[in-house]
Amino acid sequence: MIYGSIEAGGTKFVCGIGNKNGEILEEITIPTTTPEETLSQVVEFFKGKEIEALGIGSFGPVDLNPESPTYGFITTTPKKHWNNADLVGEMKKHFDMPIGFDTDVNAAALGEMEWGAAQGLDSCLYMTVGTGIGVGAISEGRIVHGMLHPEMGHIRVRRHEEDAYEGGCPFHGDCLEGLAAGPAIEARWGQKGIELAERADVWELEAFYIAQALVNYILVLSPKRLILGGGVMKQKHIFPLVREQVVKLLNGYIQHENILDKIDGYIVPPGLGDHAGLCGGIALAKKAAI
Repeated sequence: MIYGSIEAGGTKFVCGIGNKNGEILEEITIPTTTPEETLSQVVEFFKGKEIEALGIGSFGPVDLNPESPTYGFITTTPKKHWNNADLVGEMKKHFDMPIGFDTDVNAAALGEMEWGAAQGLDSCLYMTVGTGIGVGAISEGRIVHGMLHPEMGHIRVRRHEEDAYEGGCPFHGDCLEGLAAGPAIEARWGQKGIELAERADVWELEAFYIAQALVNYILVLSPKRLILGGGVMKQKHIFPLVREQVVKLLNGYIQHENILDKIDGYIVPPGLGDHAGLCGGIALAKKAAI
């Protein structure tokens, strides 16, 4: 069977066609402008592709309650023009097929469990650190939902005593996203993260915040693998710093080999690389087609 996938991001929509094994056969990138302009291009890409189902992993917040009148909507996003954009409804106007819908990070977590770094496990957590910070989780084989969906990128973290940056989140100021997302790095240091690769102090501070978040997730959800993606995490030298900080912060409380002896295989980059989100959409489509 052939499935369609949409990775809906605040900067770009990545659309693709894939098979049941998660292999991407075709893909296209569309800039995120207005809903009318972007979604018309998305529809045009999928026309005539003979897909069996469609999966959408979207930036949020989104409404995931199928009983809600705004199911399938992006809701209170700060992204200009996209408040109350009806993603699922617009696709249903053009395609009579099952449509799976979730957050972009939940989709990526599902993709990593199916074909990536969490294969063979029944729980994992996927964290993306880029323009924003988002986190998706799977526990006992099920994507974690609740009243809405978890917003773990906006948890409170302890400020570093030498960090004077006030935080850039428009809602919470110095939450995790406000202190550690890509725009926070640029605002604090005056340069983009990619231009600061050789600055050890930049990445030690970044690891300080990310590790705090991971420790909280470990203590609350106890995931069997932590997968860290997004543009900021492409600075590979940050992984050893994060792992070191996680061990330090846990301070021997979690007596498990993943922490004590195998942390290099516990906190890892995406096995699917840049295709984690797109493959996640394929996995959502597969679930919707059952």
